[in-house]
Amino acid sequence: MILASLVFVLLAALLHVYIFTMESITWTRPATWKRFSITSQEDADTTRPLAYNQGFYNLFLAVGALAGTGAVALGHPAVGWTLVLSSCGSMLAASIVLALSGRKYLRAAATQGATPLLAVVLGVLGLLTV
Repeated sequence: MILASLVFVLLAALLHVYIFTMESITWTRPATWKRFSITSQEDADTTRPLAYNQGFYNLFLAVGALAGTGAVALGHPAVGWTLVLSSCGSMLAASIVLALSGRKYLRAAATQGATPLLAVVLGVLGLLTV
């Protein structure tokens, strides 16, 4: 279960790097802002500073998850699992907040929250059986 958990940690991190890219780098491209239900280029330009900041939150969560995975792989499980559970727990909590923001966000919340949920559940189960 530990290996499966770490695979889901990596998938969650990669997804959050992708979200960072959309929010902080390509936000003002129509293909990106339409994905976030922004209705005009003007609105995308207006919300760019907020999206840019939010993108870095996602990047920092991904970095924490990746660093935790690396620490576990290098034989530092206490540090690694602390980072993994903190980062993935925050990703999961953010997906719950997104889901509670309205029905139109349920699909995005499920996408954002599925991999960290699996990472946390499998990680905890794996750690309990060690």
